[in-house]
Parts: sequence; structure tokens; C-alpha cells
Amino acid sequence: MSWPRDDAKLERVRTLMAEEGLDALVVRAPDNVLYLTNFWGMKGYDAAVFPREGPPVLITIEPSAADAAATAWTTGVVLVPGYDPDDPRPPFARTLEAVQEAARPYENVGLELSMGTQASDRMVGEPTTFTKAWFDAFPQAADATVLLARARALKTEQEIQRMRLANEIAAAAMEYVAAKLRPGMKESEAAALWAGFVHGEGTGWKGQVELALGFSLVWSGPGIRTFTATGQGPVSEHEPTLFEIWVCADGYWCDHTKNVCPGKLDSRYDELLDVLLDVYGRALGHCRPGASLAELDVLIREGLAAAGYPGQPSHPIAHGVGARAHEPPYAHQAGTGTIEEGMVLAIEPGAYWQGGGGLRIEDNFLITADGPEKLSSYPDDFR
Repeated sequence: MSWPRDDAKLERVRTLMAEEGLDALVVRAPDNVLYLTNFWGMKGYDAAVFPREGPPVLITIEPSAADAAATAWTTGVVLVPGYDPDDPRPPFARTLEAVQEAARPYENVGLELSMGTQASDRMVGEPTTFTKAWFDAFPQAADATVLLARARALKTEQEIQRMRLANEIAAAAMEYVAAKLRPGMKESEAAALWAGFVHGEGTGWKGQVELALGFSLVWSGPGIRTFTATGQGPVSEHEPTLFEIWVCADGYWCDHTKNVCPGKLDSRYDELLDVLLDVYGRALGHCRPGASLAELDVLIREGLAAAGYPGQPSHPIAHGVGARAHEPPYAHQAGTGTIEEGMVLAIEPGAYWQGGGGLRIEDNFLITADGPEKLSSYPDDFR
């Protein structure tokens, strides 16, 4: 999908580069390549050199030439062979040489030296990661990770528009699944219903999404717990089926947790839902420009502890969303920083019972001058 060049975003990056005395950024993570060039690669053999002055250079493999021509915001595109009969090395070696050549004019270069995670390429199943050779090729590089995180934390109007599309697809997929979910269905079947809708209907959504991909963890009743994979357990009739879901629409993401219950919800879950909705509401009241991120974490955890759930949840309670499903800023008590207008935050209080079962609520919120705006139309309680 072609989008107009997002000059507001690119100028913010260049302003931060000037503050840190960087002449160029050299990026290789698919989400940063997308962020700076609007090109979302197929296999991770891509990179970009983004100068403070002048046009960026996108490096990708020859089979992606048409994609680059259709979507990239720069005409500076260098194509390298995916296979070269005269060069037996893997394609990323040729990418690296092209990147070094494109970065040669610049003295002070920033590199992604301390990234903890990266989004995947469009192929998803086998993301291509950094090698030692990549870092060794730029021994004097500064770490640009914090700069990129600062830039990405505040969303432009175009980025928000793209994230709204991801949120719309996720909500529509949940409506579809809620109408079809039946007791006894396997958790994996419920997950497949949701993912099939995202990919099948989300691709081409409103004529504005070229590729939509869905990622989910689905658990039901006693199978609800954190950090476990979707399995073959049955959908429970009077207990929640919890959908931990991400949608990626052309490289921009949403991150939700939604709940569906076929039949009348068990009273234990009704009571837990009331607790979570109360804590959730107070957390959203906190989410205004200038508010402390660390205090948001305290508010949620102390609220759950006071309601009888000390130490809950075991997962983070708030983080940024954008060109990754989880990106800075993060709300944790060891950190600093404030909530700012233009951020998009996933807020996700949850509480879980020993041995299985529990609930989580999660949606994405755009921080405005007047407070948080919910980006998904799907409810936070139950259908």
C-alpha cells in the first residue's frame, strides 16, 4: 500500500539526529526500515541509510524491486542479487556491502546497537536477525536505539490512521469469532477462526491494506494463564475464552486482549471482571499528558493487590504500540518518563488464579490533550 511521505515523522527524526550530532542512521530491523522508508521487506535482507540531509537510501534484493517502487518514500533504491552465480555468499553479505557504500560519505553514524526486539518481515516465519559482521562493519557507530525510540513514541496523523485500520480489523475479527464460538470447540480452532478472518478479510481492508496478518494466543476457562501457547483445550461454556491478539496491517500494529463467553458467565469471573474494570478505569484516568509512566504501573499493581491479587499481573501493564506490537515507552516502576500527547499505549491489567483461570483486559489508547481515546470498537468486557 502506497502512503504519502510522512514528512512530520521524518523531520522529527532529523531534529533528534541534529541534537545528537549524527549525520546518518543505518538501520536494518524491519520495523525501522519501514518507519524511515515505508518499505516492509519480505525476508529481512533489507536495510536503509537515512541521512540528516538528503534522500535516504533503501537497500533490498532484486526480487523486491516492484514492491520498493510501489511503496518506498525514496527513489534512492539499491538492489542486490538474491542469488549471484559469481558470488556464493548469502544475500545479506551483499546487502551489508551496499550499506557500507551508501554510508561512506557520513562521519557520525548511528546504529541499532541495543535493540531488545524487532518486528518481523512480511514472511514472518523465519525472521532474519543481526550478525556480528553487521556490527563489526561500523566500529565507530553511536547507539541510535534511544533516538529511534523517542521518535517512534509520538505518532503522526498518518501513523494513527494506519493503526486505526489495524484496530478495525482486530475488532471485526472478534465480532466474527464471537458469533461462531461454541462450547467444546478447541482453543486452536477458535484462534484459527480469528486469524483466518484477519488475513482473509483484513488483506484489502477498505482498499487501504495490502497485507494483514494476525497473531494470537487463545485460552479458555482453566486454560487461561500467561506465557503459554494456544493448545487443544476445549472452549468452556460458562467461562471466558481469552483472545490475546495482535494485528499487523502493512507494518503497523495493534495489541488487544478480548474476552468471549458462550453462555452465562460464572459468578467468579463476574467478580474478577468488576475488579479489573475498576482498576482499568482508574488507570485510564491517569493517562493524561505529563502523567508518570512509573506511577501508572504502581496504580494498577496496588489496585489489584488491594482487591486481593497481590503480585499480579506477571506481565507488563502498559507499553507503546506502533511499528511493533510492543515498543517503548514501557510503564514500569524502575523506569522514568511521562505520558505524552500523541503516544499510543496498550493498557492491560490482568489477574490469574493459581492452577489456571483468570482474566485480562487490554486495548490501545491514543493519548490526546483531553485524555485517552480508545482505538478499538470492540468492548472491554464481554459479548
